[in-house]
Amino acid sequence: MKKLTEDEKYMKEAIRQARKALLLDEVPIGCVIVYQGKIIARGYNRRNTDRNTISHAEMNAIRKASRVLGDWRLEGCTIYVTLEPCQMCSGAIVQSRIDRCVIGAMNPKAGCAGSVMNLLQIASFNHQVEISYSVLEEECSSMLSSFFRELRRKKEAEKSGKKDPE
Repeated sequence: MKKLTEDEKYMKEAIRQARKALLLDEVPIGCVIVYQGKIIARGYNRRNTDRNTISHAEMNAIRKASRVLGDWRLEGCTIYVTLEPCQMCSGAIVQSRIDRCVIGAMNPKAGCAGSVMNLLQIASFNHQVEISYSVLEEECSSMLSSFFRELRRKKEAEKSGKKDPE
């Protein structure tokens, strides 16, 4: 069995967080923040559960990491996220001074770390974030694809007036 790289090890933890979102019928996105080789914060998508626009995995983890470090500056930290951050989360990553962002799957419709735009590396900002792409991409992508496939199936069943077989 192939030994996991450090990035893969932490992305596996982010995937565990995404599974927590899945159990709540949330879009399965998970995140961990690592400082000095140790996970200091975890987060997962809770937008519907919390009825809160900003309750994304990254925002929840950044809030926790700031509490742990006692500072809004998260210098020296790496954030691992199963899906490319949106514009809000990318902005928060830059604002918090996180050094590095490791991404599982890209988000061609709303990603702001290279897909739609790259807010993490705008030269005129006072901070740029190093990015690593496609870490455990297949595992991250398949979880999201399955979720949306099931969501579409449920919506089709509702539209046709059928009871959900579950």
